[in-house]
Amino acid sequence: MQRTTQTFPLSNLNSFKIKALRWANQYTVLSFSDSNEHTGNPYHRYEALLACGTEDYILHTRPRGAFRDLKTFFELKKDWLFGFLSYDLKNDTEILRSENTDAAEFPDMHFFQPEAVLEIQKGSACISCLHLDPAAVFAEIEATSDVPDFTARQPITMQPRITKAEYLKKIAAVKKHIQLGDIYEMNFCQEFYAEEQDIDPLHLFEDLNKQANAPFAAFYKLKNRYLLCASPERFLQKSGRKLITQPIKGTAPRDADPQRDAEIKNELLRSQKNRSENVMIVDLVRNDLARSCKAGTVKTEELYGIYGFKKVWQMISTVVGELREDTHFIDALKAAYAMGSMTGAPKIRAMELIEKYEKSKRGLYSGAVGYFTPNGDFDFNVVIRSLIYNELTGYLSFQVGGAITAASDAEEEYAECLLKGQNISQVVGSKL
Repeated sequence: MQRTTQTFPLSNLNSFKIKALRWANQYTVLSFSDSNEHTGNPYHRYEALLACGTEDYILHTRPRGAFRDLKTFFELKKDWLFGFLSYDLKNDTEILRSENTDAAEFPDMHFFQPEAVLEIQKGSACISCLHLDPAAVFAEIEATSDVPDFTARQPITMQPRITKAEYLKKIAAVKKHIQLGDIYEMNFCQEFYAEEQDIDPLHLFEDLNKQANAPFAAFYKLKNRYLLCASPERFLQKSGRKLITQPIKGTAPRDADPQRDAEIKNELLRSQKNRSENVMIVDLVRNDLARSCKAGTVKTEELYGIYGFKKVWQMISTVVGELREDTHFIDALKAAYAMGSMTGAPKIRAMELIEKYEKSKRGLYSGAVGYFTPNGDFDFNVVIRSLIYNELTGYLSFQVGGAITAASDAEEEYAECLLKGQNISQVVGSKL
């Protein structure tokens, strides 16, 4: 089915993004990604990307066979597909299980062929539709209000799934595995949640997006389930034959004083603990890419890059490779799943221990949201720094975590979790 495409000039980028998302919220399914004008990442393809309305879709509530069925679905459609992969699709790549508490109740995978796609750049918006008229869509968006919502929200108390004392004990247990040589590094996460909440997900996302200003922000609506994502991290991108992954390991707080802020940045760069965490994950993702890329093409383009965000400094590395001609790009996505920055090394053993020591099923958290283009390029983020909301039950939650190594201090790791949850806790009015 052919799409009708038309490009329109934009005079106010931020206003248009707000209007477009509010217009799209009339649909029961939508995907919105926002780079928030982060110009420091050379691999950003769009300022924002929006898809809404469902021509067709694929949904998995059990992980087995998900990547196989996704490949079949793409080959059938050869069109834009937008969707998400839950962390628990690890069970489709290895013999693993997911039996922890799952109160958010998201499916394991969902991709949809959209009615409308908006490719938003700084000065223009390209709108392509299957049945709608792009000019009519643009006119409807322009007629939508971009006035901020000032409705007062009651503070939401987010309670931990595990206490701080439990957290410290679990970190000690994980470190024992490291000391015994069972693993070298493991990403351990904890959940904060609230029940029976009646919120406006879109307005809450607008506040979170403004607060965090993250380069891989996303708003995903699947009927009555929502993702409000302020992610700073890319999982995997394909551009032509090139695969790009940009894992984050290493976090430090920003400071209002410029001199102290610069000192913190340099301290993060020099930190042996953070450099050790980062290089271990770089080695892991190099191995992941090598499974799909031509021999000798996997390279580390940047090691220990320090990038500034509103509340934190992050250490980010970039690893690239050239996809083999005989490898389908969805098989490459599967070969790299689940992402190394959210698992550990060795990956399979780390994922087994994650299941043992964490109390919450990760679900969409530490999964990925993204898209496939009609020609088979793709881009997926890492779902971190995110709120997940089930409107049917009123369940609202977020998870935070960090890499545990032999050098980790449990108290410092707990403090880092709270730092990573700062934007979310401020937006919902909760004190962690």
